[in-house]
Amino acid sequence: MSGPLYIFTGPTLSAEEGRAELDAIFLPPAAQGDVYRATLERPVAIGIIDGYFERVPSVWHKEILWAMSEGIHVFGCASMGALRAAELAAFGMEGVGSIFESFQSGELEDDDEVAVAHGSAEDGYRLLSEAMVNIRATLAAAESLGEVGAKTRAALERVAKELFYMERAWPTVLTRAAREGLPARELEALRAWLPTGRVDQKRRDALRMLRTLRTRLAEGLAPKQVRYHFEHTDAWEEVRRRASRLPLGGDEGDEVVPEALLDELRLRGSFTGAHRAALARALAVEQASRLGRTADEVELQRTAEVFRVERGLFSAEDFERWRQTQRVENLERFLEDESQVRWVETLFATDALRHLPDHLRATGKYGALLERARNKERVLAARGLERPMLADAGMTEAELWRWFFEQQLGRPVPANLEQYARDSGFTDVDALRRAVLRERLAFPPGT
Repeated sequence: MSGPLYIFTGPTLSAEEGRAELDAIFLPPAAQGDVYRATLERPVAIGIIDGYFERVPSVWHKEILWAMSEGIHVFGCASMGALRAAELAAFGMEGVGSIFESFQSGELEDDDEVAVAHGSAEDGYRLLSEAMVNIRATLAAAESLGEVGAKTRAALERVAKELFYMERAWPTVLTRAAREGLPARELEALRAWLPTGRVDQKRRDALRMLRTLRTRLAEGLAPKQVRYHFEHTDAWEEVRRRASRLPLGGDEGDEVVPEALLDELRLRGSFTGAHRAALARALAVEQASRLGRTADEVELQRTAEVFRVERGLFSAEDFERWRQTQRVENLERFLEDESQVRWVETLFATDALRHLPDHLRATGKYGALLERARNKERVLAARGLERPMLADAGMTEAELWRWFFEQQLGRPVPANLEQYARDSGFTDVDALRRAVLRERLAFPPGT
């Protein structure tokens, strides 16, 4: 049997380490749809070491079942791979290593046993926490060498298990253990032993799986045979359709937002607004796909030109600087989605306005905004200023802009008022000027 061999890995084992063991294509941790996309390439086998857990949908059992029904061997170990292998062993997925064996036997049950916090692909998936399975293996080794006793080992396991997986780290475990009054002598002995004695069971299992695959391939791996009939359900077709939109081995940065970036949004009070805007973007792209709309080369070029003008990126150098600053690795994909979003915005503009009042009600802003708008209408109508002009305000246009931006908004007058107007939802700068005039005349300074 010939074909490529795909391995999904990340924080457990680097691609460089993996290539030293096995000639394969190493991909980022598996998320939902990745095994489906890999199967489309007709590999001889797929190995799952690492996979996403929380913010990104996890690799789905059904895509693994489909891969095996297509004659592809699927192996799992160490982390997400061990979990899925234990769950699907009865259907033919092959697990490797002691972590898989512990899940299969029921000794381990919780997903958090293998979950870790880690950095992005750019950061080499740098580990930010310790896996519970590694803590257990390390403590077992420490006990066998006499560094800690059985009671202390069991207590340390309990302390570590009680921590949220993102908080599990040896300094934290040892500090909490000391607070609980565990024997200081044993804790200090363990602290001194850890730098050379720590056991990385996940890495050991990952290497064991790669070596197992190497042996099996050398012996000759016939197409996978399964005893079940794969059901093409509606849910499966929906996941398959969504997965088809993304490339295999895509840049993690395009799909996963680092926790550190989310924290920056949260600390600035911007998370909810950004999340809702992202949801609207996702739904717009999804709707365009459902309606069969595609963006050809001409449309992508038009979208790029409009995008550049809107943001003042007039030269090729400005646009390239923006692309690098914003870490846009796949510009074509970005422009395709941007084109779809703009098309759906136009298509559903009336529907969006119809839902705007309910959105404002949900955010608690509708009543106050409506009352202010009605007051403004009454005041202007009483003064005969429904369509005011600059002369009515006794100001020059420059003075009007300075009053609005500097005194009302506390910011400098934008260099590009036309762009500001469009970004703010006005049709053009004339519409912005009329609105600012009405604001000035309805609520002059001192009122």
